[in-house]
Amino acid sequence: MQEDSGASSLDENGTDDPYRVMVVDDSAVIRGLLTRSLEADRSIKVVASVGNGEIALKSLERYDIEVIILDIEMPVMDGLTALPKLLAAQPNVKVVMASALTRKNAEVSLRALQAGAADYVTKPSSTSELTSADSFQRELTEKVKALAAATRSSPGARPSKPVAGVVKEAPSSTGKLYGGREIVLRKQPIVNPRIIAIGSSTGGPQALLEVLADMTSTVKLPILITQHMPATFTTLLAEHIARATGVPAKEAVHGEMIEPGRIYMAPGDYHMVVESKGAGQQIVLNKGPQENFCRPAVDPMLRSMAPIYGAGLLTIILTGMGSDGKKGAEKVVEAGGAVIAQDEATSVVWGMPGAVATSGLCSAVLPLKEIGPSVRKMVMRSAA
Repeated sequence: MQEDSGASSLDENGTDDPYRVMVVDDSAVIRGLLTRSLEADRSIKVVASVGNGEIALKSLERYDIEVIILDIEMPVMDGLTALPKLLAAQPNVKVVMASALTRKNAEVSLRALQAGAADYVTKPSSTSELTSADSFQRELTEKVKALAAATRSSPGARPSKPVAGVVKEAPSSTGKLYGGREIVLRKQPIVNPRIIAIGSSTGGPQALLEVLADMTSTVKLPILITQHMPATFTTLLAEHIARATGVPAKEAVHGEMIEPGRIYMAPGDYHMVVESKGAGQQIVLNKGPQENFCRPAVDPMLRSMAPIYGAGLLTIILTGMGSDGKKGAEKVVEAGGAVIAQDEATSVVWGMPGAVATSGLCSAVLPLKEIGPSVRKMVMRSAA
């Protein structure tokens, strides 16, 4: 039976308090590669490396762990079985599912996200690819750091009430701090939206399902979504959304015209933008350069939509690491559109929404559960 690895000296990691990670994978080779990749960043320490979910549970009793990298397919106890047990044993721990990019594994990863996993990474298909995949190593490292930082800042200190209701006039400043940053709201009424654009990343699939379920029974506007996800995952997420909401939802197709009452998901590895065509608008997909290390990215979508829809564009920025969406949101506001951000307390990672919320771009910053109902009320009011 494989034993846990012990934690080495913190001083060797070059920091007094590195982020503490456990790697769970049945392959000793993969565990070693993941450990070396993570510990190349001096702010991360792998304190345990184990071969299945059962040993991972025991390791939680021995180590103070902030992030778990959890393989899906393992003997004794697989990742999906272990996930709820790990979260029950340590509710504040963040779990990142890791699997090869197949439809089956993507489906399991989405189920894991709905069951409480914070994020996922797709492992390269071979150990040689894993060793040379700089993009995978960067993605894994940045996700671990963002999730661990969120774990450290989460207990008790963050407000859970909305900064401002979306249908109310917002003051110029809330006078409140989120993570030490002041939220300044725009005195801008949100009226007559014609289309909704949503950007999300880490924690996004769960947030999207909740927001869309809360508003699509009434809101019949077209909705465009850019969620940071690879191909296959975006296909399945669109299918999940369609089942959860009863609204037609699918990956966008190059050249299709935008219609009311439909949800369009940016396909993995393609930017989704909008262009005018005749009296309507069409979706255009492209493989332009990555932005914010992402394709699809939120910024290209918002940049393309802002001049077309102007004040009729309502943008929602949900949980996610990084700042993708901030530059696009600037264009939305310049064109007269409005921006809503998810608040820090309900975000898995308050990177993307925090970037727009602390830049004076938002008309409202709301808890996740209030975004859908608030948008629904706003659309109903504008239609009256």
